[in-house]
Amino acid sequence: MGSGLLPPIDPHSTNNAPPLLTGWLAAQALLNLLALVGFGLRFRTKHEDLDRWLAFGATLMLFASLHYLFTPPLGSDFVSQGDFLRVIAYGVLMVGAWRAIRYAEFGRAVAEERARVAREIHDGLAQYLFAVATHATMLENDDGTARAETIANLKQAAAAAQQEARFAVLALSSASGTAPFDAALRRYIDFLTADGELDVELDIDPAVRLAPDEQIEVFRIVQEGLANVRKHANATRAEVTIGERINGERVVSIRDDGEGFDGETTAAGQGLKNIRARAETIDGGFSLRSRPGFGTALEVVLRT
Repeated sequence: MGSGLLPPIDPHSTNNAPPLLTGWLAAQALLNLLALVGFGLRFRTKHEDLDRWLAFGATLMLFASLHYLFTPPLGSDFVSQGDFLRVIAYGVLMVGAWRAIRYAEFGRAVAEERARVAREIHDGLAQYLFAVATHATMLENDDGTARAETIANLKQAAAAAQQEARFAVLALSSASGTAPFDAALRRYIDFLTADGELDVELDIDPAVRLAPDEQIEVFRIVQEGLANVRKHANATRAEVTIGERINGERVVSIRDDGEGFDGETTAAGQGLKNIRARAETIDGGFSLRSRPGFGTALEVVLRT
């Protein structure tokens, strides 16, 4: 009869919480506190961005656990402050994980760029410096009969090393965005054709966009291709084209008016193998067409 005079049950009163639930909420708060302290100390010593976001998320989770501990939601049909803090904490943890993934991708890109620079030095400048050292040793051991020839070879190797250093700087600077790629390539061709032995026409479609890794590999492909033209083709003219087809494919082609060769009977030299390897590095396709008396045309199709 007097039930209407009884006070209503408060769903947020700690007196209504079962002891087991209270103990669980207390243990959860303690774990969140330990996570906060652990990630905080780790960030203080290592200064890693992920630890900072994890500590921030653990802080929000700790406050959410304390809210549940002191105001346990028994049969509550509304969103409490603890629920709101927990949702924010999950959002913070997702942001921290996303930033960690981005930093990992950046670190991988830096590592790949370092490997690329090391390859550039090994494939180019280091080879010429080795030649310089070899000729210098020969000069020391020379009895005088071939000294003039050794000195000439030494000067040629030193000049080639100096030119290769310029090419490497141009390639790396263009890939890092500090110099326009087309300007770097035109300067290289100016160096290559300065003696007048080969006329090179360069055509670059301004609409074509090359990623940094593609720029340096395309630079080296053109360099290797034109070096083959000078050494083996006996050509007087070459054309270098970087353009885009109707279907969106980006194409790098090098054509010459040299002697040509029979690709079925003549094995590919190291220069062509290097071009193929560099094309594969940037997921490009490589093809070569040549006939005796009709020159040579090589083509690299870049990924879309």
